[in-house]
Amino acid sequence: MTKFKRQGFSNTFKNARKGMRLVLKSEINIRVHFCIAMVVLALAFVLDFTVERMCILLLTIAFVIVTEMVNSAVEFSLDAVFHNRYSRLVGMAKDISAGAVMFASVIAIVIGIILFGEALIKLLN
Repeated sequence: MTKFKRQGFSNTFKNARKGMRLVLKSEINIRVHFCIAMVVLALAFVLDFTVERMCILLLTIAFVIVTEMVNSAVEFSLDAVFHNRYSRLVGMAKDISAGAVMFASVIAIVIGIILFGEALIKLLN
């Protein structure tokens, strides 16, 4: 067994928290996503979203944040392996990873329009 397999169950949570802190400290985009998520969740509470709508909203937020975290992990890993040297293939991998975040964000916006559009129209009428 490797030392990583022997670290114990509680240490896995410690490492996960460390990973969350690292990504929040080092990546401005994820901080932006978190701030937008807080505003969106507050608005959902104000508009008295149903449990189903709130679950869809939480899953959508998680989808965007997870893709951003995977993107950061890909970038850090490639930078570590290639020592920040330029490589066309590394650039392509980073672009694809960033594209995944953009795709997730666009889908989240569409879901937000669908979820909030109806609620805001009812509120204005």
